Amino acid sequence: MRTAVIFIAVALCFVLADKAHAQRVLPGMQGLQITGGMVDGIWSKDNRNESGYYFGTAMATYDKNANKWVFGAEYLRRDYAYESGSIPVEQFTGEGGFYYNFLSSRGKAVFFFIGASALAGYETANHGEKLLYDGATLQNDDGFVYGGAITLEMESYITDRVVLLLRARERAMFGSSISRFRFQAGAGIKIMIK
Repeated sequence: MRTAVIFIAVALCFVLADKAHAQRVLPGMQGLQITGGMVDGIWSKDNRNESGYYFGTAMATYDKNANKWVFGAEYLRRDYAYESGSIPVEQFTGEGGFYYNFLSSRGKAVFFFIGASALAGYETANHGEKLLYDGATLQNDDGFVYGGAITLEMESYITDRVVLLLRARERAMFGSSISRFRFQAGAGIKIMIK
């Protein structure tokens, strides 16, 4: 009896193997993603007054051929060393972009994307305060910023509804009185909702 059960179980494994796959990245599928990471390098004790971070949320909608459209918002903060402290520069931006799937695994578990996005938002230096703690005056102005980003992103399915994201991104923001280019490296998670 035990031999028959083992034989039937093994036979079912071979019969059902490679027949059922989860349906992933079909046109119209949507996912809500949350990402975060470092800006312009990795934080350490030595450069804590010159480090930065970002976090954002976005909605991704898949198109045919596993490509996707991404619309979201992002907060970015970068500190600049000044005497014994630092001066924070913050950007609040909205994003809209297209991500092209250029490589995926055979089992549709890992996807690689390259994306181009348009960005627009607001930048503020030192929370809008012009006068610094030592009496110096900050010459940088707050204001509207716009530009774009090129993103390299990897998606890896943990389950059929939960996706791990790894990304590297270069932003070019015009209208900034501080710095035009920013590099971001980070990770995130996406929950498939539709």
